[in-house]
Amino acid sequence: MAAGLDPRLNPKVKDGRWRVGSVAEEDSARTARERMVQEQIVARGLSDERVLDAMRTVPRHEFIPSASLSKAYIDSPLSIGFGQTISQPYMVAYMSEQLSGFPEGAKVLELGTGSGYQAAVLVKMGFEVHTMERIQELADSARATLDRLGLSPASLNVADGHAGWPSEAPYSAIIATACARSIPQEWIEQVEPRGVILAPIQRRLGRQMLVRMTKRSAGLDTENLCPVRFVPLVDERGGGRLASALGRLLRRRS
Repeated sequence: MAAGLDPRLNPKVKDGRWRVGSVAEEDSARTARERMVQEQIVARGLSDERVLDAMRTVPRHEFIPSASLSKAYIDSPLSIGFGQTISQPYMVAYMSEQLSGFPEGAKVLELGTGSGYQAAVLVKMGFEVHTMERIQELADSARATLDRLGLSPASLNVADGHAGWPSEAPYSAIIATACARSIPQEWIEQVEPRGVILAPIQRRLGRQMLVRMTKRSAGLDTENLCPVRFVPLVDERGGGRLASALGRLLRRRS
């Protein structure tokens, strides 16, 4: 149990989300977030003040279906249903810090809204956030939570993230919260010069690597950041699935 949580406190769940009510419960939630920031994020070397302020402020428990307050802030990803997860707090902070060089108001495209927690952190950092989610039920739930908390993104769209969202391009950054087999050309075209693409990429033997790509005039500068484990980025385009299958077949034969 996180420090500051009263073991006699009975979690209150409404509309599938844990709700704090009394001042004491609000204090418990604030204490849980502060401990999360200090023990899981600062202790691992992250220091950007915009990121830390967002992680201290955004109520993670509001984004997790039926989770108790103590469970919401543990150092682990958690299920949000539909085969999807909310990322480990440190990973949300780490990916957010990769974008900390961009000023407030910079336009960010998030691919994979999920619970809406990563989008909320980016909104709190001052970015103009456009986010995409292919599962209607998750998109509806995330939209309701973000609206209620006053952390609504500029747009939340139900669509396959492989094609990006060209109507709002170009973006200072594109951040994917699901693992792609490779970077779609559409993402490269939609990020502005010197912009960043941050995404988990599939490697051999099922491994995943979080990569940061910066768009230059001569192409992409790619930096491998760290091994990760994300749910796969599902390509709902029939042609995309066929191309991936043919690509794997050709690689095996070469």
